[in-house]
Amino acid sequence: MAATEALINAPEFTVTELSSALKRTVEDAYGHVRVRGEITGFRGAHASGHCYFALKDDGAKIEAVIWKFAHARMRFKPQEGLEVIATGKLTTYPGSSKYQIVIESLEPAGIGALMALMEERKKKLAAEGLFDEARKQLLPWLPEVIGVVTSPTGAVIRDILHRLEDRFPRRVLVWPVRVQGEGSAEQVANAIRGFNALPEGGRIPRPDLLIVARGGGSLEDLWSFNEEIVVRAAADSMIPLISAVGHETDITLIDFAADKRAPTPTAAAEMAVPVRSELMVEVASLARRSMLCWQRSQEMRRNELRATARALPGLSELLAIPRQRLDGAAFALPRSLKANTHAHFRHFAGVSARLTMRVLRGQLAQARQRLTVSGERMSHSAKGLLRNRSDRFAGLAVRLKASKLSNAQAQRQVIARDRERTLRLTERARRALATSTQRLSARVAHSGQLLNALSYRGVLARGFALVRDEAGHPLHASADIGPGARMSIEFSDGRIGATADANDFPASPKPAVSEPRREPRPAAAPPKRATKPVDQGNLF
Repeated sequence: MAATEALINAPEFTVTELSSALKRTVEDAYGHVRVRGEITGFRGAHASGHCYFALKDDGAKIEAVIWKFAHARMRFKPQEGLEVIATGKLTTYPGSSKYQIVIESLEPAGIGALMALMEERKKKLAAEGLFDEARKQLLPWLPEVIGVVTSPTGAVIRDILHRLEDRFPRRVLVWPVRVQGEGSAEQVANAIRGFNALPEGGRIPRPDLLIVARGGGSLEDLWSFNEEIVVRAAADSMIPLISAVGHETDITLIDFAADKRAPTPTAAAEMAVPVRSELMVEVASLARRSMLCWQRSQEMRRNELRATARALPGLSELLAIPRQRLDGAAFALPRSLKANTHAHFRHFAGVSARLTMRVLRGQLAQARQRLTVSGERMSHSAKGLLRNRSDRFAGLAVRLKASKLSNAQAQRQVIARDRERTLRLTERARRALATSTQRLSARVAHSGQLLNALSYRGVLARGFALVRDEAGHPLHASADIGPGARMSIEFSDGRIGATADANDFPASPKPAVSEPRREPRPAAAPPKRATKPVDQGNLF
């Protein structure tokens, strides 16, 4: 009964009062903290200028916020996956009943485990040539079938279908997969290989373009698309592939292996197809321009024809001189015909007087004999020529065959020698490049270690201080400091100004051995004790 009465008599709090009390308790207990963790869930500055993300380690995660004014004066900006040291104060957010850290300054502490693993895997796959630009394919201008690898229940597939419907409706095949969690990487890789395995002209059409899409998320949420099995499947795809994983600031390894990277799934749909209305307007414009060009060409030819017709002379002018020549020839034709007939008659009469039957028979016999002799000689010549040509062609055929065989053998030997030399030079170049890279990396590492070892800041961190004069020159002995001299003393965490005092300093104990004996300084430059202010204290 006493406990019940005590509970009944306990004061009542409103939710706001209780949240305010918790807020004051947390802020009083943890007014200033330094937290080391890996940034996750960072998406850049909000529209208000504030930044919201989380810090995590192996066992826990805490929400974090950077206000706009603090983010503007930060030299080191937060990035996804970086391990940082955050300085700020712990507070609560009553709107969601959670505690968070308000960060005032940020320092880099290294790359997170996932980012380091991602960079190592990226270097390995890049060395194998999976990210080379020569492997990438051109996207089809207007694909008939588009294959989409994504979750069937998310907003990504609806955005892609809506954008395709607005721009140019195409047939879409969806291969449902898990895009997050255990087994999601294997499902995405199997989907890409499954689309590539579809036969052309089969019952299920083979896509002309693939889109691998997923909405935004943290580095852990998108890690399935950094797995090696997914990257290799995207690189081996014979179908052009667009990677649309996450938002514009998210980078995964599949983006480097894909033929094209889209900042968002909606942008991937815009890359896949053109805008049908714009194409129709462009085709109509080209048709109109073609008709106008044809009309202008016809009008130009018509004007050229008219100009040419005006430049030609008239029909009467062209036929005047030929008509005059024809009239002159017609007038002289009868007299010329008579003279020609008389001349031919006299020639035929003379020839006929010389021709007799006996002369004709003798000439005919001589002509027949010459024809017989010429025929026999021609037959013998043709046979000899044919025989010589046959022998020559046979010899040439044998020589050509032998020359072809020897030339082919010589070319094979030259090609084999050149190939062996090329392989040998390639191997030597590869070994030389690897040796040079290792040598340069070792030199850079050694120089960094030497720089850290020789830096005077390491000495300051062990408790020492560096004293400089007004000109900034280091002071090595107390004798170099005059009374009232201005100095600056640099510690490991900053500098302070100081003024030298003329009082005697307490003698420091000298080591018993190994200290060289110094020569006394000349008496010409003793410290001027008379000018010391009376009321100035001893700095040391």
